[in-house]
Amino acid sequence: MRRQERAAAAGGGAVAASDAVGIITCSPESRALLTYANQLTILRIAAIPFFVLLLVYGYPGAATAVFVLAGVTDGLDGLIARRLRQKTALGSFLDPMADKLLMTAAFVTLTIPTVPVKAHIPAWLTILSISRDLLIALFALLLHLRLDVSQFPPSLLGKCTTAVQLFTVGLCLFVNFLPDPFLLVFDLLVYATLLLTIASVMHYLHRSFRLIEKHQRALGGP
Repeated sequence: MRRQERAAAAGGGAVAASDAVGIITCSPESRALLTYANQLTILRIAAIPFFVLLLVYGYPGAATAVFVLAGVTDGLDGLIARRLRQKTALGSFLDPMADKLLMTAAFVTLTIPTVPVKAHIPAWLTILSISRDLLIALFALLLHLRLDVSQFPPSLLGKCTTAVQLFTVGLCLFVNFLPDPFLLVFDLLVYATLLLTIASVMHYLHRSFRLIEKHQRALGGP
């Protein structure tokens, strides 16, 4: 009888130990969220403070390397998600957020005059670029609340604007290691970014108003 009680106690202890281990191990739901693609995206977000600090403390080479690696992970996480069929709602949220955080951090940091780099992004371009993102997010929210529009995909013009913004930041970093004539190319990219940013804002506003008018006509409104 006592042997059975001891065996039961030992079994209970094993179950308790098993439960304790279960508390600190990842649940299937956690593993489903922390896919390889999502881990790369989280790594990209975690790299942003290091990128900023390296720029501020005068290590443009290391900062450029971090920026390039972040770009590589941006391409890899999407590829892995598609190949391994690991697309998740968390990844769909984190990936564009990581891109915006990195670009915003790069624009703001490279605008600060005291940051020791050869070229700086003009403050007016940084303000305009951030304002564009905020305005688009605001209109997407209004369309969702008023018209129940759940998706507001970027247009071709919007994608081109983002690409040129990326090239502008990239050249602003790489120009530290290039001959001075590349500064002229950087200046041209700055003004190309300006024109595309304004054009993309106007295009998004036009798309938004067209959606509102279409909705009003469907309801028989004015």
